Amino acid sequence: VRVIEVQPTDLQLTVHSQGTVEPLVESTIVAQVAGRIEWVSPDFAEGGFFRRGDRLIQIDSRDYELLVSQAEAQVAQAQVRLQLEQAEAELAREEWQELGTGSGNPLALREPQLAEARAAVQAAEAALEKARLDLERTAIRAQFDGRVRAKQVDLGQFINRGTPIANVYSTQAAEVRLPVRKDDLLFVGLDPSLRLESNESTRPKVVLRASIGGADYEWSGQIVRTGSEFDANTRMLPLFARIDDPQRRQAGATGTPLPMGLFVDAEIEGIDVQDVFILPRSAIRDNSQVLVVDGESRLRSRDVEIVRLERDQALVKTG
Repeated sequence: VRVIEVQPTDLQLTVHSQGTVEPLVESTIVAQVAGRIEWVSPDFAEGGFFRRGDRLIQIDSRDYELLVSQAEAQVAQAQVRLQLEQAEAELAREEWQELGTGSGNPLALREPQLAEARAAVQAAEAALEKARLDLERTAIRAQFDGRVRAKQVDLGQFINRGTPIANVYSTQAAEVRLPVRKDDLLFVGLDPSLRLESNESTRPKVVLRASIGGADYEWSGQIVRTGSEFDANTRMLPLFARIDDPQRRQAGATGTPLPMGLFVDAEIEGIDVQDVFILPRSAIRDNSQVLVVDGESRLRSRDVEIVRLERDQALVKTG
């Protein structure tokens, strides 16, 4: 027979899974005003990078500039009318005090007219604010650091309010959905509630690996949350790994950028176990027994407590 000698050892378990890299934040840019596109950023192309606040597209703003001027004139007219009504109301109060008695009739004191003039000023100012907002919206700007996945419009095209402009995603972080068997969740450190610890520093680390162009690469991440339920078909619970700055766009970043849509192998950091014996999987008989050679070179069958069965090896705790 072939025999090996084993000694107890301390070991950190790992859980293997696979998944596809997806952006953490992805959105569709939509036009909020109508008009003809008169300028397009050189970075506004499939695969182009942009920073938060960058102008991606400029819609012809001349019509909206005229609307702002008209709204400003309406505000000025409303303010003049309000000043006239205030003067008329003041004059009416003075006349009532000289000729009338009591608190006075609101209509005679021109209180409704004064309230109407104030409301007209507020409405004109609101219209001016709306015109200025529409003028500002002719410049379509990025809301986050990101990358263009696909664009739907181009220079010279007329677009309406609500027209999709482009699909973009954030380069701040990426996520990978990693299905894990229910028997392996214990080795990741999840309790029966399937909740991760609130302390980020103690959450499981993840190493992602993939081959691109014949070369092997790896990236580091962290499990940030669990799925809401087990998959009814696979009986697995998804764990979500987050990778910060996957495109390596931040200052001082090093390493290979992590492409979106890449299929990766994942190694999830598990719990630590002490004093376990590592045996070949083939040494386990009937899922719970091991043949041990005694001092007389005889084979004895022993029941053992198996911590974990892996593809090529078994971890035995006692026996």
